[in-house]
Amino acid sequence: MENQNRSVFGLGGVGGMLLTTVVLLSILVVLTALGISAQQDVMQKPYEYDRSELAGVKMLDSYETESKIMRSKE
Repeated sequence: MENQNRSVFGLGGVGGMLLTTVVLLSILVVLTALGISAQQDVMQKPYEYDRSELAGVKMLDSYETESKIMRSKE
């Protein structure tokens, strides 16, 4: 007589599905809690920069050119 009823974890049917569902939901809860805590940490410490960091940035556009009408080539 051969053993035809082999499985890796030995859990099948309703019990295995319930165990899988509980494990996946617990992973979801843990990752959600970690994500929310990370967002709250970032909210409490916003990014700050010095104006001296922006001194070397070349401005490619100005407010005057935004108000002009651009014409396409005909």
